[in-house]
Amino acid sequence: MPRSRDDIFGFSGDCKTIKVIYVMYLTSEKKAELFAKYGKDAKNTGSAESQIALFTFRINHLTEHLKENRKDFGTERALTALVGKRRRMLDYLKAKDIERYRAIIKELGIRK
Repeated sequence: MPRSRDDIFGFSGDCKTIKVIYVMYLTSEKKAELFAKYGKDAKNTGSAESQIALFTFRINHLTEHLKENRKDFGTERALTALVGKRRRMLDYLKAKDIERYRAIIKELGIRK
């Protein structure tokens, strides 16, 4: 007689279903908050300051992830790409308007 999946995995008849809930670290509310704080308003998603703030938030999250998962090379590559994007955006802002550059650096605490 073939065994059921419950027998193979050792479940009894009174087991409850386990639900897995994934929590996104970057919700649309969090993005809107970042854009409102660093851009001119919550809908201004294209300003250099708001993009730099979003990149910084993501970089900090991935850095914490890599502290626990040192062999996650895909995340490491994504982190390197994000740091490059932020660097290019900061270079653009520095060439465009040095005062805005200094303000965002100071506000985000990027440079020590």
